[in-house]
Amino acid sequence: MREQQLGDMIGVSRTPVRSALLLLAERGIVEARKNQGFFLKALPEELQRIEVEIPTTADQDLYSRIVEERLSGALAETFTQSDIARRFDVDRILLQKTLTNLVNDGLLARNSGRGWTFLPTLDTQVALRNSYDFRKTIEPSGFLLSSFRHDPAALERSRLQHLYLEAHPDIGSVDPRQLFETDANFHEMIAEFSGNIFFLQAIQQQNRLRRLLEFGGYTNRRRVKDWCREHVAIIEAVGLGELERAAELMAAHLKTALSAAPQYSAK
Repeated sequence: MREQQLGDMIGVSRTPVRSALLLLAERGIVEARKNQGFFLKALPEELQRIEVEIPTTADQDLYSRIVEERLSGALAETFTQSDIARRFDVDRILLQKTLTNLVNDGLLARNSGRGWTFLPTLDTQVALRNSYDFRKTIEPSGFLLSSFRHDPAALERSRLQHLYLEAHPDIGSVDPRQLFETDANFHEMIAEFSGNIFFLQAIQQQNRLRRLLEFGGYTNRRRVKDWCREHVAIIEAVGLGELERAAELMAAHLKTALSAAPQYSAK
């Protein structure tokens, strides 16, 4: 098993792939051979029964707690590092690392003076509905443009990433950042295929706005599996050249996504 190939399939770098393979080697599922790489030891029929519990790190736990409290409205839009340290009773090093991760993920920005501010998001039901109404107008119509051209290689990479998540035995253990990137990259890929730069820019903006809300929605494990299947159906329709069907599937997907979206009261 090649680290780079696996990383490309699921949309991550080689570092987390190597960590995962080493963990599987400890469990006897794969074998690490010096200067040769990793080789599968378990039989194919055994893989469906294997469950590997991956412990979360302290910064991942704090990251999730901050996001959850913001979405619930318990955490203000703007705060200081001291506020968070007291609220969660954590040390400065852990807090700094977590805040940096939130900044890197586009959820948070450091103020020019003192403190931190959550970036704009879809934080009301009106904003959420308006966003989906906009996307239902834009995204399905992109398939029907005369300029629509798909990239078979990009389409296949996306399909494999979704199949990996759909088959995952414990989707709740997958980093929400990976889930969001798979989801967002799919919609941006389709918008890019439209051949219209304004479609792509519009979807990129929507992805930035929905990032925080979507992180909270990934606790619904069944819905994550569902949108993976819905995305795969769209991918397959595009691959077959059935663009009208792909447009219909996208419209249905967005309608379902809105009805399943969590309701939060961030202020």
